[in-house]
Amino acid sequence: MTSKKKPAKTPGQPQSLLQELAARPENLFTGKFRQQYAALCFRYKNDGASIEILVVTSRDSGRWIVPKGWPVGGKAPYESAEIEAWEEAGVRGKARKKPVGRYTYLKLLGDGHVVPCIVDIFQIEVKKEVVAFKERGERILAWVSPDEASRRVREVELKSLLVQFTPQGGRGGRKVA
Repeated sequence: MTSKKKPAKTPGQPQSLLQELAARPENLFTGKFRQQYAALCFRYKNDGASIEILVVTSRDSGRWIVPKGWPVGGKAPYESAEIEAWEEAGVRGKARKKPVGRYTYLKLLGDGHVVPCIVDIFQIEVKKEVVAFKERGERILAWVSPDEASRRVREVELKSLLVQFTPQGGRGGRKVA
């Protein structure tokens, strides 16, 4: 019986987060949980009843995520989510002030450390989309059904939130400049 070996990784080929952790377990949980804010961007389809959710790829690994990032100094959490949606996906809308959920994940920092993050998610009904935005060309964007959004993301808590998502509040919201 012959054993099948996986081919060796070529230099420069990205490793998964688990492979990175296995190589340097001392970098896991080197500090407290960090806070991030995410934008659950959605729009109503032409039928007026069903919605689509915006997912984007991360810049480092190319995995599917929702726009998210660190708190922005001097801004409320929901405003930070609006800024992330604009910078990462070129979409504008007014975020609800209260989060619709939260999830956790492990973030690999540039210095090789891994930190656990808690991400509060704010819904944004998209009212404006542009083709030129800060991170254009660094990400892939896709408008998909809630089921498809759930299939694409990796984080289990986020999957659950996406598949069950129902917009809160009335349709329409405030106008966006």
